[in-house]
Amino acid sequence: MAHTITQRRTLTASTLKGDAVRNPQNENLGKVEDLMIDLENGRIAYCVVSFGGFLGMGDKLFAVPWAAMALDMENHAFILDVPKDRLKEAPGFDKDAWPDITDADVRSRIYGFYNVRPYWE
Repeated sequence: MAHTITQRRTLTASTLKGDAVRNPQNENLGKVEDLMIDLENGRIAYCVVSFGGFLGMGDKLFAVPWAAMALDMENHAFILDVPKDRLKEAPGFDKDAWPDITDADVRSRIYGFYNVRPYWE
């Protein structure tokens, strides 16, 4: 009897926390710090990513739409197709002031920067 290997369609949030974020050139950009859940819609509002202090970004965190990243399950990493030097312009936030995705300005700034369609549309 042959066994079929199926790809998992669900993962725990804790499994993803700490996963590397890389670009398509396999350069390390940072890591996933957390996931923010939109409780009203039951969807991931955004991933909280730290870009590791490169490019003078320090301890700033970044809200990255789930749709902007591809999951590389084999390497336990996410692929973010944004040039490394463009991340200097990414909308970031302080660890004590996380963005509220229900705010229209916040939504358009985050989703517009990564050029992805918001999940609520």
